[in-house]
Amino acid sequence: MKHLFKTVVLTALMVIFGFFPSAMAGEKMTVLLDWFVNPDHAPLFVALEKGYFENQGLNVEIIAPSNPNDPPKLVAAGKADIAVSYQHQHQMQVDQGLPLTRIATLIATPLNALVVLEKSDIKTIADLKGKTVGYSVGGFETVLLKVMLEKEGLQLTDVNLVNVNFSLSPSLISKKTDAVVGAFRNFELNQMDIEKKPGRAFYVEEYGIPAYDELILVANTDKAKEKKFRKFVDALEQGVQFLINHPDESWDLFIRGRESLNDELNRRAWADTLPRFALRPGALDRHRYTRFARFLKDQGMIQKDAPPLDTWAVELE
Repeated sequence: MKHLFKTVVLTALMVIFGFFPSAMAGEKMTVLLDWFVNPDHAPLFVALEKGYFENQGLNVEIIAPSNPNDPPKLVAAGKADIAVSYQHQHQMQVDQGLPLTRIATLIATPLNALVVLEKSDIKTIADLKGKTVGYSVGGFETVLLKVMLEKEGLQLTDVNLVNVNFSLSPSLISKKTDAVVGAFRNFELNQMDIEKKPGRAFYVEEYGIPAYDELILVANTDKAKEKKFRKFVDALEQGVQFLINHPDESWDLFIRGRESLNDELNRRAWADTLPRFALRPGALDRHRYTRFARFLKDQGMIQKDAPPLDTWAVELE
């Protein structure tokens, strides 16, 4: 009886002070991805599966969006905590007045590339003259192509632009296009190789486009300095460090409970994405962000001079 009494008291104390798992669930945070789950998001899922978020007192839920355009807007509206976004998209949305701030980087290099079939007679960008180039989303992708062409003395009017929606590699393989811009070097090239139609990439940062972060994390500007976001970034850094140190074990964590991801394309993309993850996701290269903002302004992607950097991209303290 005495033992039972002690057990009841101990149980009550554990409930009061939050020692049960349910009470340890922590502060809830919602992360909206930019797209369906794929290896680009590996550090997030490694941090989740290793319990790094939970160790920081966070209960993180990662959600793939039904509409890829919505996540930053939902964060701006206060309906989610963090969105995975793109640096150019973020700067355009800031230009449009959305209250968003970059708090971390997932992938620290461009993934965009212009891709042709390996056996194509297009050996240089100058060879694109008179060719058909496919793209998925107008705006940024066509700006990338424009700058690449200009570096080789051509104009956009020197090529035939075709919107292929998201059928980039299929349009190349079927020869509906001679080249596509906006292909991700870690996915489309592997997809084409698997289908025995290998491709060749021209990397945008080697043709006049200043280097930029491909994937970043944004939060609502009014909330970005709340302590939970610094905790989140610390856990994310643990995740990416573990990922780099233990890529095979991390792959097992990534596909655990997500068996549909366990295929040849994702395994190849996983290996190709590893060297591109930000090892210090919370670090901010102020010059790099300012330089890219000037590039977007010069190309007409944003209408106004960028506001002070601290209002839209920060390194959390």
